[in-house]
Amino acid sequence: MDQPITLQDDIRYLGRILGQVIAQQEGSEVFDLVESARRRAFDVAGQKAEMSALVEMFRDIDPDRAEPVIRAFSHFALMANLAEDLHDEQTRLEHRHSGAPAPDSTLEATWAKFKEASVAAETLAEELPHTLVAPVLTAHPTETRRRTVFDAQKHIAKAMRRRHRLLGAPQNAYTERDLEAIDADIRRRLTVLWQTALIRVARPRIEDEIEVGLRYYKISLLEEIPRINLDVVARLRQALGREVEPHAIIRPGSWIGGDHDGNPYVTAETLDYATSRAASTVLQHYCSELHKLEHELSISDRMSEVSVDLYALAELGYNDVPSRVDEPYRRAIHGIRGRMLATITHLIGPDVVEGKWHRAHQPYGSAEEFATDLAVVDASLRASRDDIIADDRLARLRSAVQSFGFHLYSMDIRQNSESYEDVLTEIFSVARVAEDYRSLGEEEKIALLVKELETPRPLVPTGYQGYGEVTNRELGIFRQAAAAVERFGAEMVPHCIISMAESVSDILEPMVLLKEVGLIQAGGDAPTGTVDVIPLFETIDDLNAGASILEELWKIPLYREYLRQRGDTQEVMLGYSDSNKDGGYFAANWALYSGEMDLVRVCRSNGVRLRLFHGRGGTVGRGGGPSYDAILAQPQGAVTGSVRITEQGEIISAKYGARDTARWNLEALVSATLEASVLDVNDLDDPQRAYEIMAWLSKASQDKYAALAHEDPGFIQYFTESTPLQEIGALNIGSRPSSRKQTETLGDLRAIPWVLSWSQSRVMLPGWFGVGTALHQWVEAGEDPEARIQELRALNESWPFFNSVLSNMAQVMSKAEMSLARLYADLIGDEEVAARIYGTIKEEYDLTLEMFERVTGREKLLADNPSLARSVRSRYPYLLPLNIIQVELLRRYRAGDQRDSVAAGIQLTMNGLATALRNSG
Repeated sequence: MDQPITLQDDIRYLGRILGQVIAQQEGSEVFDLVESARRRAFDVAGQKAEMSALVEMFRDIDPDRAEPVIRAFSHFALMANLAEDLHDEQTRLEHRHSGAPAPDSTLEATWAKFKEASVAAETLAEELPHTLVAPVLTAHPTETRRRTVFDAQKHIAKAMRRRHRLLGAPQNAYTERDLEAIDADIRRRLTVLWQTALIRVARPRIEDEIEVGLRYYKISLLEEIPRINLDVVARLRQALGREVEPHAIIRPGSWIGGDHDGNPYVTAETLDYATSRAASTVLQHYCSELHKLEHELSISDRMSEVSVDLYALAELGYNDVPSRVDEPYRRAIHGIRGRMLATITHLIGPDVVEGKWHRAHQPYGSAEEFATDLAVVDASLRASRDDIIADDRLARLRSAVQSFGFHLYSMDIRQNSESYEDVLTEIFSVARVAEDYRSLGEEEKIALLVKELETPRPLVPTGYQGYGEVTNRELGIFRQAAAAVERFGAEMVPHCIISMAESVSDILEPMVLLKEVGLIQAGGDAPTGTVDVIPLFETIDDLNAGASILEELWKIPLYREYLRQRGDTQEVMLGYSDSNKDGGYFAANWALYSGEMDLVRVCRSNGVRLRLFHGRGGTVGRGGGPSYDAILAQPQGAVTGSVRITEQGEIISAKYGARDTARWNLEALVSATLEASVLDVNDLDDPQRAYEIMAWLSKASQDKYAALAHEDPGFIQYFTESTPLQEIGALNIGSRPSSRKQTETLGDLRAIPWVLSWSQSRVMLPGWFGVGTALHQWVEAGEDPEARIQELRALNESWPFFNSVLSNMAQVMSKAEMSLARLYADLIGDEEVAARIYGTIKEEYDLTLEMFERVTGREKLLADNPSLARSVRSRYPYLLPLNIIQVELLRRYRAGDQRDSVAAGIQLTMNGLATALRNSG
């Protein structure tokens, strides 16, 4: 083929095969209906027809007749996603092989920037021990695709890669035959996919979510995390011309099975399952690698010198096969593998391991013991000038042990401050410590908590079960956390997060529970422990107060001593979701930025190292957007070598569903963290002026948002009736309830359904509302509006924070569609409320679009992001029928037609739209 294969070529090819499957499986009538809808949708997208024609096509459609149409367009969108991912992958490969400079967000580009900025290698070496990048897979399962669908996509993508290679090769009878075989393979996969239910019959259990999270380790993370950690150390070693102490920069985390904030299904049993399955996964990975290494290291001691220590290790291998008498490396690795199998039997159970030969071996007591044996093998190889062998699989295995230990990931336990207070109120009451702890004042609470942390006396009698269900469950989780640490090491559960932290006592309360189970040991005014206690500041008020809360906390000698023995590092988690729901998009972003500046200031003045944990979701309304840009957009000093960041829902599969994309995204996290720690990335001539402008814009945008979301009496009705909020609970996407209680205020609602609902109705309100008014008012408040526009434009060009805010907003607005939003507004019973609030939203959307163009100088939202512009453009026609059918089925369902086929159709459209929009919450 002379012409390169374009994205549209692949989309048309996959669409054609899908059409053939639909015709074969459903008949010509359904195929004709789908084709007619597709043509009309493309005409509407191309502005050759009015949307009303498509609306009328599905008016009063029988839900059984609509069902294959919904499935068809869901699968069209799925195939468009697949084609896009393939072309993005191909673009990266072509760029890499072209000889062009490495693009931003790659380690190659980062090292080039360090060289250009004359950053000394010694400086980087000093930072290395403090450097941590932790992607944390969370228990917010907005991934709507079933594993079956995911696996089918993977097989089709593999076939498409083969097809690309064949089309680029000389054409002959063999290639034609191979291409026909690929066509048949893809048709077969799509036929199975067509006959697979897209919606889960039952809500997934937490155990299911744990297995989904572990799937990505087997797909990509077990391999790519050690490789990147090795690459960074190798680069430093090369720059310094000397050895560098190995360090695992990337050390992953998880919330799945330990995040019990608002999830009653998280228990001691789920935490046990999560930690045991994680350990089993990584230990079996080590066994697999050792087995391969044993086969590879056929080095004979007749051909190469071997160290005394290696011989000693070989003697412990219990491998007396005559053919291996001169192969000490194989005998040594055989023994190491035997000990690892014994370790699995000891820690996980005998059923996990096949065979009995390993029973003669002693299990390892720790990951450090295992690493020591591997170091003996490494040293022997290097002593005999076999560095090239040592630097391959053995090096990756040693890096894996540094990265994952025996725990795989660090499990966070998280609960909200109100729950911790409730539990301690009951415990203190039963123990006769305080009759009603909850009613005490803040100073009284602090005094009581500090006193309890100073004494080793337990509060809970051994075996006592007389508490209420909630308290018993909470204590069970903490006891299981201690058991997991005892079993797998301190890194198994090193973090305890307090969501909705609003005071010093909120942070001290879980420390009492940690002391109760032995994870903190009382020692007078100098307690010790292995767990970082992490406040999560979520609302705008809490973000603003965060620094002062920490300063008060550090004035308590007992806590300051505890922090000192934890390396003088204070981790703080920042909540993107609730702050957005609380004050709107711009106000939340500025509250986060200014809150971080305050945290940086108080940490510096108190000699504390700050580590920020960013609670980002997949969508911009929940802190989403490109991670590389987001990290660089942090205030100077906020990224001191370490960043933890949540990875959620469909973002996990998009980033880590293949090894190439996993490498790309992990590199982006590491590159941004290193650059933000070492380079001056904020190029502001007058920071104070910039901050004043942002504070002004934040106040104005929050006022506009509050007038709608908090003050308009019809807003809750508009939100609940114009979006599929009430139906979201029936979409089995996760174990956690979608709301804390019946929705009467925004505070009752969780962030995921808040964002998902607006995404489905194509308003996308959490990602932009209020910004247009704020920008317009600020520009018009000056004597020279055009000069003010130029001032904003200069900030956009020089300041990563402001640029990131506008860029992410543009991404959201490009997926909004006000004409579709108007159709959803027709679902509202009160026509006056519908017209008024829709008018407010539409007016603000138009103003925001106008101000974005004026401030950035770009006539199109995605002028600086052609790949995303292409994506939005190519998938828009597939979204139209899904939205229009969803509105029709919602109208009918709420009018009393609650047949199973109507409810199922609504769920299918929600699934299809979430897939097509590539962000479901």
